[in-house]
Amino acid sequence: MHRRTLFLAAMLPAVPALAHPNQAPSGAEAQRMIDEVTAFRAKLARAVADKDFAALRAAYADSFTHTHGSGKFDNKDARLVAAMSGEPLIEAAPASELVFRVFSGPTVILTGKSPILNVREQKTYDFRWVCVYVTAAEGWQLAVSQATRLAPPAN
Repeated sequence: MHRRTLFLAAMLPAVPALAHPNQAPSGAEAQRMIDEVTAFRAKLARAVADKDFAALRAAYADSFTHTHGSGKFDNKDARLVAAMSGEPLIEAAPASELVFRVFSGPTVILTGKSPILNVREQKTYDFRWVCVYVTAAEGWQLAVSQATRLAPPAN
């Protein structure tokens, strides 16, 4: 039995487990990616405000998904419809408490907090959200986002 185990181990291809994993960018490279994503977010917000369908279509990854605070799930097409109809989106809302996390890929995960108008109730609620930005041939794209409505402040 021991001989068979040694034989099988010798037959396995070299495993890249000994290779070092990609290192997350740091320093100037990480700051460059943060600056690029910040500029991309501004461009996306302008596209939402201007209802620029071509720019919006290019900004969202084909496999994009968004999970609303209500649990509703949107794909890219549904998000484009929402943007074109003027629905309030985290992509165009003022944001605070921004925290950028930079990964190899390049990938940037951004968390923040934004006030979003609930159109049906005509009330504004704070949402904590997360967006994942990835690079594609055309540049940065929004790959996934999720928003969670925060409880109203206690009186």
